[in-house]
Amino acid sequence: MSKPIATTRSATGIPTGRLAVWWVIASEIVIFGGLLASYIMHRLGHPEFGDYASHTNTWIGAFNTLVLLSSSLSAVLAHQAAERKDGERAAKLLGLTMLGGLTFAGVKAAEWTMEISSGFTLTTNAFWSFYYTAAGLHALHVIGGVVIMGFVARDAAQGKELQRVELIGNYWHFVDVVWIFLFPLLYIAK
Repeated sequence: MSKPIATTRSATGIPTGRLAVWWVIASEIVIFGGLLASYIMHRLGHPEFGDYASHTNTWIGAFNTLVLLSSSLSAVLAHQAAERKDGERAAKLLGLTMLGGLTFAGVKAAEWTMEISSGFTLTTNAFWSFYYTAAGLHALHVIGGVVIMGFVARDAAQGKELQRVELIGNYWHFVDVVWIFLFPLLYIAK
């Protein structure tokens, strides 16, 4: 069976899928960059943000950081396996990456449940609005990445479309980098 022309042609010399993922990442940088820049500017003008941030749980944030960084390692190892044409191993490693993403989302849900039950909601003040917006947008990207990774892992297990392992890995690393910025801004800078 032949592939559609859109997946095989490349006027730039860059494979179409890789180019598409980098365009997605570039657009996401604009979205998260704008959100983080507005947060930083607002925080500089409102020193009380430090008091509000003191109610976030740094240990939970640190644990989720460890989870995401570990999941990035398994994504790198999955890419290496895919390059060796070992689709079954790549799929298993993507499964570990997905487990990390699901763990992150589960911990985030438990954390939010505790915060909301303590009275810290989206409408409490500007800090909590930024917190839930930034962390929520990030969590949606984690969940979306896990879903897409499931399809990639299914194909990889059958030895199909192994180049997609690299593509979903690049996206996953972007999601991790965003968290590396969010963690200190929302949890540490008190």
